[in-house]
Amino acid sequence: MDFSLTAEQKQIKEMVSEFVDEEIKPVADEIDATDEFPSELIEEMGELGLMGMPFPEEYGGAGLDYHSYAIGLSEISRGSGGLGTVVAAHTSLAGNMLYAFGDEHQKETYLTPLAEGTDVGAFALSEAGAGSDVPAMETTATKDGDEYIIEGGKLWISNGSVADTVTLFAKTDPDAGTDGISSFVVRPEEDDGFYVEGTEHKLGDKGCPTAELRFSDLRIPADRRIGAEGDGFVQALKTLNGGRITIAARGVGIAQAALDAALEYAEQREQFDQPISEFQSIQHKLADMDTKVSAARMLMHKAADRKIRGESFIKEAAQAKLYASEVSREVANEGIQIHGGYGYTKDFPAERFYRDAKLNEIYEGTSEILRNTIARQLLE
Repeated sequence: MDFSLTAEQKQIKEMVSEFVDEEIKPVADEIDATDEFPSELIEEMGELGLMGMPFPEEYGGAGLDYHSYAIGLSEISRGSGGLGTVVAAHTSLAGNMLYAFGDEHQKETYLTPLAEGTDVGAFALSEAGAGSDVPAMETTATKDGDEYIIEGGKLWISNGSVADTVTLFAKTDPDAGTDGISSFVVRPEEDDGFYVEGTEHKLGDKGCPTAELRFSDLRIPADRRIGAEGDGFVQALKTLNGGRITIAARGVGIAQAALDAALEYAEQREQFDQPISEFQSIQHKLADMDTKVSAARMLMHKAADRKIRGESFIKEAAQAKLYASEVSREVANEGIQIHGGYGYTKDFPAERFYRDAKLNEIYEGTSEILRNTIARQLLE
């Protein structure tokens, strides 16, 4: 096992880290305060190749391996948890759906502008009554000649109100259970019947709009279906499995930010005529925080390694996402404790890290669902 980064991976880390420190961190608090989608930053990230990191250059991507992608996303999340979600939903979900299951025309037409960063992508799966229970979805797609008519709605859709391309899941055979779910490409600006009902006011994850969508007599050409009818459920599971590696990366990035801030504060803050970093209780907190971040990062890379090798990574992705999610919350919590009263105010970013971290335990597979997944893999 080689735990060192390649020259290319080091270069990616340095490049993204520099961009984060110079362009994202200075405006992170403003993004958090306004909750506005940072379109100019997204354009800059597209120009740097950060919106299509794992996709081949032939489709406008950067052609990076999954280790580099995870490193890049963790660095972006170190600067802003909301931006980390924007990139993860755009790339790991919407983009990967098209790359893994789309035909050549769909890749050239829809994936390329996503990978180049000129379009923004969203992944519309969840509904009010169908979160973890995907087969409970009620959105339907009815074949009508050379078109499908889509009726229904989606909830909790990251990038949903700003997306140019949406990969959408609907039932083409409502009586067939998981075998009756299919997926489609929807273009909100082109397709009549696509409505944004509003966006959520969230605890954290600011800058990434989480939208409620509605579809009424939404007609799309039949060639917008991704794969065969009935393939949607399996496509969704496979896509979410890969996406869990990048949510682990988001957790690692937020935890690293919380650790960095706590370490800096502990060295500067003085009590009883000495920096609080001199107190053993603070040192132990910092030691535990660093150890947890390191362990989460290794689980992230283990899952990425198995994906790159073409091996099954269901359990590894679930473990990485589960552990990094909980570690990000725990480390952010300790960061607030080290900051004391200041950590509970907006004078320091410690409280933002905590709010951003909590989401990791909920989306793209709750911690409870992930424990079920890991247990099933063990028992099988």
